[in-house]
Amino acid sequence: MVQHAPCSIGRAMEVLGERWTFLIVREAFFGVRRFTELQRNLGIARNILSARLQTLTRAGILERIRYQAEPERFEYKLTPMGRDLYPAIVSIMRWGDQYLADETGPPLLLRHQECGHHAEPMLVCSHCREPLDPRKVTPEPGPGAAVPTT
Repeated sequence: MVQHAPCSIGRAMEVLGERWTFLIVREAFFGVRRFTELQRNLGIARNILSARLQTLTRAGILERIRYQAEPERFEYKLTPMGRDLYPAIVSIMRWGDQYLADETGPPLLLRHQECGHHAEPMLVCSHCREPLDPRKVTPEPGPGAAVPTT
């Protein structure tokens, strides 16, 4: 069996690899910023939500901003690093729509504001713009790969 050195997927899952984390990030993309709204929308226990928000803030995905001094209250906004998770969120949603939605169809559609149509996001090559097929993509060591010394 081939062992792979730690990769970006493994590192990302150290931060994101828990169910509530992606749901909190999803809510942030929907514009939900306050603790009470997150708790209400997700039905999550306060202690779990607090821990996940701390993890996302420490990781630089969310920014904690005070919006009220007395009593002190905070909201959470996506950072540029957090906004860069949008393709991952949309890809997971699309997969869920394709394989897990019931016969009535997906519970949420994405309307592209530029053209007005419902968007069906695609993962494409940045050079030729062809859809990426995992059977036609070869993983290769990148500059951050650990190179064995002999």
